[in-house]
Amino acid sequence: MAKSPCLQDMLCFPLYAASRRVINLYTPLLKPFGLTYTQYLVLVVLWDQDGLTIGDLCRKLYLDNGTVTPLIKKMEKEGILERHRCAEDERSVRVSLTEKGKALEEALLQVPGQVAVQLNITPEEAGQMYLSLYNILK
Repeated sequence: MAKSPCLQDMLCFPLYAASRRVINLYTPLLKPFGLTYTQYLVLVVLWDQDGLTIGDLCRKLYLDNGTVTPLIKKMEKEGILERHRCAEDERSVRVSLTEKGKALEEALLQVPGQVAVQLNITPEEAGQMYLSLYNILK
């Protein structure tokens, strides 16, 4: 009979724990703006490319529609973005930033740098990690 793996030998555990640590570093920085980490990620995607469909957001964030749609609805209720049906395909919903959502970009510009300082890793280590993690997502 095979022996069960030890926690410290499983790649999934440090990935999970590191992800939780990073999210916990972002949380107090985003709280004054009334944003969760996932809502912040939606904003980051839309600041780069506004007017995406919910399907496009799901693909870019590696999240399903059932996770993204409630986020979008809450952010719309808070006046950060707006939804509208696509003229070319009524089944698709496009998401666009409002002025409030666009203004948050400037206000949150320093957040990634503040988190990076707390991680205690070199830019080289961060670059290597970035490549390794995106290789897993392929």
